[in-house]
Amino acid sequence: MFVIKEGEKPCYSKNSVVTVGTFDGIHLGHKKIISDLLEIKNRKNLRSVVVTFEPHPQLILKNKHQAIKLLSTTEEKLEEFKKIGVDLVYILNFTREFAEISAEDFFRNYLIEKIGLTDIVLGYDHNFGKNREGNFESLKGFGEKYGFGVHKVDEFKINGDRVNSTTIRNFLAEGNVSKASFLLGNNYYFSGKVVSGDRRGSTIGFPTANIEPLSEHKLIPKNGVYFVEAEVKGMKFHGMMNIGNRPTIAENKEVFIEVNLFGFEDDIYGETVKIEFIEFLRDERKFSSLEELTSQLKKDKETCMGLIKKQH
Repeated sequence: MFVIKEGEKPCYSKNSVVTVGTFDGIHLGHKKIISDLLEIKNRKNLRSVVVTFEPHPQLILKNKHQAIKLLSTTEEKLEEFKKIGVDLVYILNFTREFAEISAEDFFRNYLIEKIGLTDIVLGYDHNFGKNREGNFESLKGFGEKYGFGVHKVDEFKINGDRVNSTTIRNFLAEGNVSKASFLLGNNYYFSGKVVSGDRRGSTIGFPTANIEPLSEHKLIPKNGVYFVEAEVKGMKFHGMMNIGNRPTIAENKEVFIEVNLFGFEDDIYGETVKIEFIEFLRDERKFSSLEELTSQLKKDKETCMGLIKKQH
């Protein structure tokens, strides 16, 4: 897979089938769009191209208090596109000036002149251009005017839930990681660096690694205790993770992310860890003593062990 960023010389080819979007999370709805893209590519012997944006438009158009948290970083999206089998990803630099470009100018100046296309595949509700003025009807008009085929992917629902990034963000905000992962088509995850902590967990028999997310924009699910799978140094381990203020230890406003990995005792300070969420166990709560907290952690681990048995 080739990756080209705006400003680099694009590889023009008229024989391309293109899709455009932010693709946050690359959920099952996005995967349906890309599946249709690849079907047309194979049937017509074309090059498959995904055009996306960096940073996410919402991070530019909204102030920092209104801006959404992201389901996937650019690096995570590229990893997924490569896995799926896309030929070329063209990353456009999204700025306030870029947001002022009209829908037609965007298609003509970028897709037609810089990339080239015979076909385009877009979701039914995709809007583009200044003030989101472009829609599927205007796209059909551009297709007739500039000579390319237009293909629509209809709304995608599973068990009555609309498969889109907003629905998934809402599930994660509720702690419903299993439903979010179902709509994504894979476990929701984030990557972080192991940073120093107070090693309090070691004193009660549950040593933890303190994780600092690599991206400040990545969405972290609601506070609570989760059953997780962690990848570190190329190895995978099950564990349980707490996201929260650690109210039993001290009064904190800061949110800590701590993971206890089962059967793993290496010092991984400074290492990068990938954490996949499997199941929400319980809300974080304040215990009357460290003994009561320890007793609950033992129960949490037993629950995790039961879930591991179910997986096998």
